[in-house]
Amino acid sequence: MSIFCRRPAPPQPPQPPANPTPPPSSRSASFEAGVPRPLVKFGLGAWYTIGILLIIAAIVLATAKIVMVFVAVFLAFVVTAVLHPGVDKLDEYMPRPLATGLSLVGLIGVFGAMVYYVVMSVSSEWDDLADSFSSGIDTIISFLEDGPLPWTLTHEQITNGISELADKGTNYVRQNAGDLAGQVMANASTFALIMTILALSFFATIFFLSSGREMWLWFLNLVPGQNRLTTHKAAVAGWTTFSGYARGTVIVALADGAMAFVLLLILGVPLAAPLAVLVFIGAFIPLIGAPAAMIVATIVALAANGPVNALFVLLGIALIGQFEGHVLQPLVMGKQVSLHPVVVALAVASGTFVAGLLGAVIATPIVAVAWAVYKVLSNPDEPLDKLPEVDAEALIDA
Repeated sequence: MSIFCRRPAPPQPPQPPANPTPPPSSRSASFEAGVPRPLVKFGLGAWYTIGILLIIAAIVLATAKIVMVFVAVFLAFVVTAVLHPGVDKLDEYMPRPLATGLSLVGLIGVFGAMVYYVVMSVSSEWDDLADSFSSGIDTIISFLEDGPLPWTLTHEQITNGISELADKGTNYVRQNAGDLAGQVMANASTFALIMTILALSFFATIFFLSSGREMWLWFLNLVPGQNRLTTHKAAVAGWTTFSGYARGTVIVALADGAMAFVLLLILGVPLAAPLAVLVFIGAFIPLIGAPAAMIVATIVALAANGPVNALFVLLGIALIGQFEGHVLQPLVMGKQVSLHPVVVALAVASGTFVAGLLGAVIATPIVAVAWAVYKVLSNPDEPLDKLPEVDAEALIDA
């Protein structure tokens, strides 16, 4: 009976493993032993930043190897962003390939009409322009000779200076005839390359407009399932920003060109149509293009109609620029491209140093798209309405 009535032994606690693995906090503590925590934090952040910069540098170098293909795809994206709303509207009444074809034909027709009008205006105003330039140059020479400037130039000095420049130009052509011929041939090959880029861009635009959704769905199916929604959200944010920038820039450029054309017509400046087209093109280069077009238009007005007319042209185009910056761009682009002017200036400067004029054109949309994608992926906290109150003296005393 003693065997059956024996009290059972109390349960033994589980024995720890022979080589216990320290918890993450212990490992972190042992790793940070003797190292200040801010140094660990910012050191890891520095390594992460270096890794990101290396990835960006690799992308830039890879793009530089195929820069012409990149330009073609970029142009295709711009045209797709501009025509996409119209194609979607026509798609409700006809097959999408037909809607794509009609939109592209309409774009080519508008562009061809603009080129035709510019060429015809130049040819019709050429004789009057030559006479205006002749009288305008005489006016400038008279101003330099007898004007209120602290220094003067005589007609003989100006003539000798022009003759000296002509002699230098002639000697340069004689001494570098072979190099100039090579440059002409290089320009011919450049023209062929430009036509190739335009053809590739046109080809890509057709497929982007007609089957862009199917192409993106195919790519999205290659992404792991758990990342598809996030990838799609980031892509939608980036495309919305890019298309808003592209359409807004085209609308603003058309408005600038139209206002400049009306202004130059009212002031009687010759070559109003080509100068308006120059203003239209300049609007695609942030911060740089519009002032450059303004300077060219002012020089033409100065040579053709005198300094008073040139001053009115300068003031008029400056007012157009103010109207664009304070009314058109906020109204057309809204919050889709919300970049601070300092960020735009830094982006344009960096793009110019890296890739010249092409970099100046594409820098702003690339930064805008990158910022939109980052906001989607980073899930930022709610923004502050005002700066928090901080006692600066207490911080210094502490």
